[in-house]
Formats: sequence, C-alpha cells, structure tokens
Amino acid sequence: MKVLIVHAHPEPKSFNGALTQRAIEVLTAAGHEVKVSDLYAMNFDPVSDRRNFTTVKNDAFYHPQTEELHATENHGFTPDLEAEIQKLEWCDTLIFQFPLWWFGLPAILKGWVDRVFAMGRVYGPGKRFETGTFKGKRAIASLTTGGPEEAYVEGGATGDISIILKPILRGMFAFTGFTVLPPFIAYAAGRVPDEKRVIYLDAWAERLRAIEKTEPIHP
Repeated sequence: MKVLIVHAHPEPKSFNGALTQRAIEVLTAAGHEVKVSDLYAMNFDPVSDRRNFTTVKNDAFYHPQTEELHATENHGFTPDLEAEIQKLEWCDTLIFQFPLWWFGLPAILKGWVDRVFAMGRVYGPGKRFETGTFKGKRAIASLTTGGPEEAYVEGGATGDISIILKPILRGMFAFTGFTVLPPFIAYAAGRVPDEKRVIYLDAWAERLRAIEKTEPIHP
C-alpha cells in the first residue's frame, strides 16, 4: 500500500507530530510505502492564485477553475504544486494529520486542498463522488481537539463532531472519489495525562494495522 500523510502542525514535538511519527513507523514496519508532506516544514504556500500556474488561459480575468483546466491540458502547474498533485495521484491511502482549529482545518492544510485539488486533474464533470478521480483509494482524517469528547456530541458545547468534520470527509474526500474511513480523534490531546496520550498512540497504531480491512463510513 502507498500512503501519503499530509501533516499540518507547526511544532514537530506536538502530539500531532507524535501521531505522524507513529504512523510512519507502523506503516513502514507493515511493508507499506509512506510519503509525508509536512506542510510547515516545507513552508508550503497556502494561497491559491495565478502563482499556481506556468500557463495562462485568460490574462484579463482570473478564474481559478478555467486556469486549472488549462494547466491540466498543458502541463501548466508550477513544480511545487505538480509535486503535491503527483503524490496525491500516487497514493492508495491519504491521511490528513492535523489539529482541529476553529472547527476546521489549519489554514495551511485548507490551502493545500485549495491548490492541489485542481479541476481537471482531481475533479471535474463526471468525476465526483462515486465516479470521482480517486475511486478505489482510501482517506482518513486523524486529528486532535482542544476539548474533551463529551463536548463534541449532539447537545455538547461544540456540537456533533460528525457535523464539524463533514466539509472535510464529504466535501473533500468523498467528493473526489475517496472511500472515507472513520476519523481517528485524540480528544483534548494537550490536556490529558501522558498515560492517555500513550493509549491514543497505541489505538492509532491498531487502526493503521487494520486500515485495509476497516469498514468505510458514508459522511
């Protein structure tokens, strides 16, 4: 199996860093090939604009999807963006590793999606959901939260975690054809005792060892 981990946390010693490191160790030990896009370490630019392209379709008016289609047809993505798209095309399984910030992805990871999920290359007419470009591939969100698990339920302080994650699981993963696996969530990772963090790491390792047999969800 070929796995791409897109890691989005600015502190290498963070618990997100520990989860990514455990994933690398477990997946590699199981014989899988792993690539990591460590967005902060790469100083990845999250701003999507004309700088995505070496080609121009319309220099009088910038329409992102028009330029993405043109770049798809004319090999017009910049080298840094082309490299990320190729990693996405290469993988069998995609893992997003991130802290939940303001009920969503960190800006650098959202910007990665804005730039890498290019029309024509990643999605387009007839290439959505069940007929998406990445049909047959898996995707999983692994994340940490600031609050405890009881806050992320219906009626809880922050609300149902499945609703919070739907723009990611359905709007990004399922939309582009990925089979969506249940998310892995380390609740209140920065506030729990070390013993609980060890339990989280071990649970993540078990999830990864069983990833090829895990039943999908339908967000």
